[in-house]
Amino acid sequence: MRSGDVVRKNTVRMALAAIKQAEVDRQTTLDEMAVIALLQKEIKNRKEALEEAKTAGREDLIKDNESEIAVLKVFLPEAMSEDELREIVRTAIAETGASVPSDMGRVMKVALEKVAGRAPGGEVSAMVKEQLTG
Repeated sequence: MRSGDVVRKNTVRMALAAIKQAEVDRQTTLDEMAVIALLQKEIKNRKEALEEAKTAGREDLIKDNESEIAVLKVFLPEAMSEDELREIVRTAIAETGASVPSDMGRVMKVALEKVAGRAPGGEVSAMVKEQLTG
């Protein structure tokens, strides 16, 4: 923090404030998985803001959001490869005995427990849907 990296300092402060606010809202201390989920949500928010900045042609906001995303990703566990995710989804489908898209909820529950924050829920959902329909 003493290096003078203002973007990093502000981003870390924002993340800590979001964690503290979530703890106050829930009246409990967040566990590691909840913190990871919160950081993923913050990254998702930055990506949405990034898209809006690109649409508006705001180079300053594009740069800021990209920098904040990079800082936040440092605090997340290493991302899971597509092959690893596919294997976890296959295993979850086999464990639940799912065969039709209406079984997606049961498969998602098992798959998300195994993924443990190393892949966004949207990616897991898309992979489950792909394997159950095709």
